[in-house]
This record gives sequence, C-alpha cells and structure tokens, in this order.
Amino acid sequence: MTIPAFLLTVVGAVGVFAVAPKTFISSSALVLTLPVTGGSVPSDPKFPNPRTNPLVSFDQGLSMTSSILIQALNTPQIAAKVGAPIGGDVTLKITSGGTNPEMMPATPFIVITCEAPSAELAHGIVVKVTALAQQELRDRQQQVKAPPTTYVGATVVVPPTQPDEKKGSRMRAAVVTGALAFFMSLFAAFAAESFARHRRARRPAMGEPMRLEPVTSNGTRSLAGLEG
Repeated sequence: MTIPAFLLTVVGAVGVFAVAPKTFISSSALVLTLPVTGGSVPSDPKFPNPRTNPLVSFDQGLSMTSSILIQALNTPQIAAKVGAPIGGDVTLKITSGGTNPEMMPATPFIVITCEAPSAELAHGIVVKVTALAQQELRDRQQQVKAPPTTYVGATVVVPPTQPDEKKGSRMRAAVVTGALAFFMSLFAAFAAESFARHRRARRPAMGEPMRLEPVTSNGTRSLAGLEG
C-alpha cells in the first residue's frame, strides 16, 4: 500500500503546482534629490546659491518628503486608480525600501512593488505608480507655492523591472498538499489493513460445525459439538 500512497503524493503535488495561480512581481525605485542650486532662493540675485551635486545633497527634509509621498500613494483611491483595488488579486506596496513602517522617514527612497496574476498587469501598474509618484511630487510643491527653481526631483534609479514569476507560493502549496496526501494515504492504508485483520479474526474456524443435540426428557435441547 505504500507504493500507491507514494504515487498519489507525487501526482497530487504535481497537480497542485500545475493548477496553482501564478504570481508575477515587478518593481521600481525612485530617489528624491534637491536641485543643483539647493532648496532655497537667494534673497539677493547678485549672490545666487552655490551650485551643488544633487546626489550628495541629501538631508532629513528629503526623507520627510518621501514619507509624505508614500503616505499619499498608499490609499485605496490610488490603488483603485492604477488597477490594484484593495481586496483584489493584485498586491501593491509602496515603501521606503524597508519592512519596518517606523523607519519610513529614514531614507529619501520610494520603492514600488506589485504582485499580479499576469506579467503585463504587474509591469503596467508599476509604470503607472512610478509616473504618478513624480506627478504627485510636482503637484504638492505647487500647492505650497514653492519656487520652481527649488523643486525636489524624483529620479528613477531602478526603472520598472521585467516581471519575474513568484514560484515560492506555488511550491509551498504543492509541498503542503503532497505531505497531506501522503499522510492521508498511509492512514487509509493502515485503516484498511486493520479492518481486514479484524474481519478475519471474527470468522468461525472452518471444519468445526456446531450441531444440535436431541431433545431431552424435559423438552429442551442443548448445543454441543459432536465427535466426528
């Protein structure tokens, strides 16, 4: 019985892996940078702000701006707008690159990750959210009437990646199903064997028939095994 149980396990695991829904992952990353003339406008035009390299001009203000953008993009309205409604089969994550929300203001990065049932959908949503993050940054700076020359930029450091299939969940489902099928098959085999043994033990011994004794004087009869 162990060989059929093993075959059933293999077939079940392969079947679950084949029919389990596929998931594809795409991601992108942006970094916020200051303009080369800094984040302020000189009070005297004759003495402009010195020009600096945006990639070495990081401060806590950029991290706070990144945190504000992440909070603004992580809303049900934005998710529905880009095609990843809450509760659907698409998972959209916008973070600063870490898994701890308390560390969100620590970096000027915005990392966008999307898991979807198709490669095209995952990549398309990441492209939309990347462009939306840049537009949201410009809109918010316009709302606070910041001087255009001081606008913070959102530079794409990792363009939307080609989607990769996430096989871990399918593999885990196949392993769990295979393990359950194996143990259930063994249990069924042992149960069937135990039931068969119990039935064989209850059968009367062959070749030892029981016969009735003649009626006695008081009108009763007794059972006894007659000698052959």
